Amino acid sequence: MALFVVFQTTFFLTLLSLRTYQSEVLAERLPLTPVSLKVSTNSIHQSLHLQWTVHNLPYHQELKMVFQIQISRIETSNVVWVGNYSTPVKWNQVLHWSWESELPLECATHFVRIKSVIDDASFPEPNFWSNWSSWEEVSVQDYLGRGTLFVFPKDKLVEEGSNVTICYVSRNIQNNVSCYLEGKQIHGEQLDPHVTAFNLNSVPFIRNRGTNIYCEASQGNVSKGIEGIVLFVSKVLEEPKDFSCESQDFKTLHCTWDPGTDTALGWSKQPSQSYTLFESFSGEKKLCTHKNWCNWQITQDSQEMYNFTLIAENYLRKRSVNILFNLTHRVYLMNPFSVNFENVNATNAIMTWKVHSMRNNFTYLCQIELHGEGKMMQYDVSINVNGEYFLSELEPATEYMARVRCADASHFWKWTEWSGQNFTTLEAAPSEAPDVWRSVNSEPGNHTVTLFWKNFLPSRGIPLHPFDSSCNRQPVLIGRTFSATSTQASPDSCRAQGKDPLSKLHANGKILFYNVVVENLDKPSRSELRSIPAPANSTKLILDRCSYQICVTANNSVGASPASIIVISADPENKEVEEERIAGTEGGFSLSWKPQPGDVIGYVVDWCDHPQDVLQWKNVGPNTTSTVISTDAFRPGVRYDFRIYGLSTKRIACLLEKKTGYSQELAPSDNPHVLVDMLTSHSFTLSWKDYSTESQPGFIQGYHVYLKSKARQCHPRFQKAVLSDGSECCRYKIDNPEEKALIVDNLKPESFYEFFVTPFTSAGEGPNATFTKVTTPDEHSSMLIRILLPMVFCVLLIMIVCYLKSQWIKETCYPDIPDPYKSSILSLIKFKENPHLTIMNVSDCIPDAIEVVSKPEGTKIQLLGTRKSLTETELTKPNYLYLLPTEKNHSGPGPCICFENFTYNQAASDAGSCGHVPVPPKAPPSMLGLMTSPENVLKALEKNYMNSLGEVPAGETSLNYVSQLASPMSGDKDSLPTNPVEPPHCSEYKMQMAVPLRLALPPPTENSSLSSITLLDPGEHYR
Repeated sequence: MALFVVFQTTFFLTLLSLRTYQSEVLAERLPLTPVSLKVSTNSIHQSLHLQWTVHNLPYHQELKMVFQIQISRIETSNVVWVGNYSTPVKWNQVLHWSWESELPLECATHFVRIKSVIDDASFPEPNFWSNWSSWEEVSVQDYLGRGTLFVFPKDKLVEEGSNVTICYVSRNIQNNVSCYLEGKQIHGEQLDPHVTAFNLNSVPFIRNRGTNIYCEASQGNVSKGIEGIVLFVSKVLEEPKDFSCESQDFKTLHCTWDPGTDTALGWSKQPSQSYTLFESFSGEKKLCTHKNWCNWQITQDSQEMYNFTLIAENYLRKRSVNILFNLTHRVYLMNPFSVNFENVNATNAIMTWKVHSMRNNFTYLCQIELHGEGKMMQYDVSINVNGEYFLSELEPATEYMARVRCADASHFWKWTEWSGQNFTTLEAAPSEAPDVWRSVNSEPGNHTVTLFWKNFLPSRGIPLHPFDSSCNRQPVLIGRTFSATSTQASPDSCRAQGKDPLSKLHANGKILFYNVVVENLDKPSRSELRSIPAPANSTKLILDRCSYQICVTANNSVGASPASIIVISADPENKEVEEERIAGTEGGFSLSWKPQPGDVIGYVVDWCDHPQDVLQWKNVGPNTTSTVISTDAFRPGVRYDFRIYGLSTKRIACLLEKKTGYSQELAPSDNPHVLVDMLTSHSFTLSWKDYSTESQPGFIQGYHVYLKSKARQCHPRFQKAVLSDGSECCRYKIDNPEEKALIVDNLKPESFYEFFVTPFTSAGEGPNATFTKVTTPDEHSSMLIRILLPMVFCVLLIMIVCYLKSQWIKETCYPDIPDPYKSSILSLIKFKENPHLTIMNVSDCIPDAIEVVSKPEGTKIQLLGTRKSLTETELTKPNYLYLLPTEKNHSGPGPCICFENFTYNQAASDAGSCGHVPVPPKAPPSMLGLMTSPENVLKALEKNYMNSLGEVPAGETSLNYVSQLASPMSGDKDSLPTNPVEPPHCSEYKMQMAVPLRLALPPPTENSSLSSITLLDPGEHYR
């Protein structure tokens, strides 16, 4: 007890002494102000490096102190940064600290000062800050060297998205300085007359060779220099992704990762990021030489657990990722090898492969994939050394691809890569009968049957017909009763289906040919075999009016398939079935039909696919009376016709129903061509009889007739409508598509109307068209037309009759000139003793009278082409000249016979100048000058007497016809003589002559024997 009292007393005395000492220390303020402050610069990193010491630390012990640092820029009062730095301090220790400036140090003068405080638990509170040290000035501009313009910082390295401050220093304040970032001008803040700073926020990565920044100094338009820098912007270092390690042989760990973006920069400013692999359990570290993988050697100390850290690092940043794993759970096996197939037949094969050995008692899990005929089958198997698997239920004559991969069965990590091989099974006889259909065209005396075949799927149709022994009989040729022609599928005739003749699923090999056996059921002993080479899928048969059974089999190199049987009845298939309209949907056509009474083994629906026009069919079971026809071949706006057949127990097809429809109706593609008939003042008729409704992309439900008029009022039966262009008109709806005419009545005469006609379907109207214009006539013009039309018709009828009877009219009204040799006048001359009367020749004819018509000067006569003179002056009274015969026994004029001929002178024809010419008993002397001889007359006749087509100049004369047998008469046309001279008897018929009117007649001679010549004006003839 006494010892305890002594110990307690000692403890209290010690504690009291310690508290007394602390009170004395606190009473005395120690001078802990930092001293010997020095500031240096690092232009590369744009940082200030500070160093200082603290004296007078008590008892030479280590104390924890806090230093407050203050940094000013340009002026001491412009404080830009204040911060605390905490660190343990020993007596007389030199302390270091760095500060990185966002503004380049070359652009401004910096000032630094520092103070401190003890922050140690051994010293009780309160603690007091020391005094500030004196300002330490730092200026780099004094070391810039010569030059008037500088840009900072030089070759700075930053990350993409960082904020950067640049500046320029201009020693000549008279210069105007402009700065540009990649050619785009930037604007900054002036710090003093010589310095301007630019703040660049979120700088982008432009290129790995850096971003160009330059400044240009100028005075006016004169450049004083350009100075620039390169700012190196690095991509942000990413954390490695998908870091994983695994082993294939328990000797090496293979680690991989996704490095992400490469941060390397040009000019060796920054290399690609480096990767270091550190294992914490062993403490080992390895610098990886590849950027996305690294190998780690496994030691033999049976270490199973590994903790790896992958460190990615560049000049600006450091990233790391960590994984922890058990080695036995990270086994990635090597790929299997030596994949082979043994004992391959039509349906089975054995697959073998090998694997790389691992530890003892290692179990492999292997997976097999078998690909063939668009299917994939998968099998799993466990093995210890090498693998083997039996593949069954394969399809004959099919190429397969089998592959295998393996993994650790105990601790699954991942599969190996696939190792595989292809193989083909052997052929077998076709297992299914071909799906057969037919098209029958009945003609007088025979049937034309076209057979089609394709693959037959039991799940889709009628149960397969067993092979009939009747199809295996020895075929016998039956002459011309049966013939077959092999045809290919025709895409434009809808006569063959477009699929393979028999699918590979049931063909069991390459189909070489098809056997078609045709048996006459009326004569069972007769049949014929026809082999059709593949890949044909149709054939045409011409059969007589008997019933036939047709068997079709497919054959490959191994054998034949079961037979498909179809029977063609002797009765013609001409049953009339009414066609029903149906509506299709996006899913296809839904068809239904009435069940067939009696025993039915199934139904068949056939149709044509457009636009390929390929015949297709679908088999339906006997208990089904509806189906949906769906195919990608259906197109909008195309009409599809479906025929539904029932198959009897005798395998005879009977047409039950017909259906037609569109998968999607469209608006009509064109408008009808409209004719306007029966146009009157109050109505007209529109008709479009030739418009076909069958070729339209939808069922025509009717027509819309649009009508416009200036009155803008709709007529009865019409309703107002608005067209797509916003114009108003009147519309009449015709609901009957077969009604293709419309009478538009109640119209106004002399009015202007416009119309157009468009059909419509359930999808809409036809295309917009231009209006046709019609103007109604007035009422009077219509009456006039009703009068004129019959008159014009009658005139045309008369003209046609006249044209058809033109020869008869000509012979009746205008007979031809008679042939003198055939004249009947010869029979009148009875005084001629010679019974053989003939017409005299020209040389035998002595003219006895010529009539010459003399025209005064200035008279013009149109001789041909008209019947009267074009211009004539008043005709003077004709002069009559007489030429008396020179015969001594001449006693006066005698009787003559005149044949009129108007050919020579049109004027004479008009006047009827063929008659007796009056001749006075004695010719006056003035007329003797016109006497001439026959030679001169003949010469005159040779004078271009046919050239009378133009106008005859004044003074010329035209030709008149005067018969030699005419009897001259005395007097003129106004007063006929009372005692006419008797004409001499003309014993012979003399030649008719034509004399030009301008004939110059020489005076007569004694030997002249000419008859008298009388000159008259045209038209002055006497009869």
